[in-house]
Amino acid sequence: MKNNNKTPIYMILIKFLLPFIIAVLGFVVLYFIVSKGSVGKLYLLMFAYFVPPLGKESIIPIGISGGELTIPLLNQYVVVPSINPLVMALSIAFVDIVVALFLLWNYDFAKKIPIIGNFMDKVEKIGRSSSDKYSWIKPLRFIGLVLFVMVPFQGSGGLVGSIIGRLIGMKPYNTFFAISLGAIIGTILIAYFSEAILSVFVKNFLFGLLIVIILLVIGIMIFVYKNVKNHNKNSF
Repeated sequence: MKNNNKTPIYMILIKFLLPFIIAVLGFVVLYFIVSKGSVGKLYLLMFAYFVPPLGKESIIPIGISGGELTIPLLNQYVVVPSINPLVMALSIAFVDIVVALFLLWNYDFAKKIPIIGNFMDKVEKIGRSSSDKYSWIKPLRFIGLVLFVMVPFQGSGGLVGSIIGRLIGMKPYNTFFAISLGAIIGTILIAYFSEAILSVFVKNFLFGLLIVIILLVIGIMIFVYKNVKNHNKNSF
């Protein structure tokens, strides 16, 4: 391993391995603080967070939902374990933080590793497209990156956030702290908003359904507006 920066080999190894060690320790801590019935669900959702198009806006509500459900046709009850909203939120934020920490210390090194490097090249392309799409981040810098990670845009997690921070010229540690802050605030807001919506469903199903429909309509309108705007922009 060539070391052009005269950084001791042991420091390179520590920076490479430490995020993985922190991740393992995090899983161990969760094993002891989360109920046995819920910890398996939590682990699965944390891994599922890496699978697009799933994001924190879908993973977190799934995590905190639970209770007795009736299986259609079979007329059988199943108990789905629910996860504490704060635990669910911080667990997903933890994933973003660990990813950001790994890229903070190993960005250039990781790009030289076969397979991992190719994957990072693809992610970097996503980051460039996101940087163009969310050009408002650059003038706001730290606050902009916090908002980007906090709001559940598609691809707004620690991975793409780290790349955008790098592309707009932010210092690595500022990028890391911005991602950490945005991840924590964003996941907590999503968790407790989701819990409120679920409680409305329990008390008044039709009213809760109406709220969901309204949110879906707003989401569709935003999606259509963005597509029309991009189409008009490309036409000129």
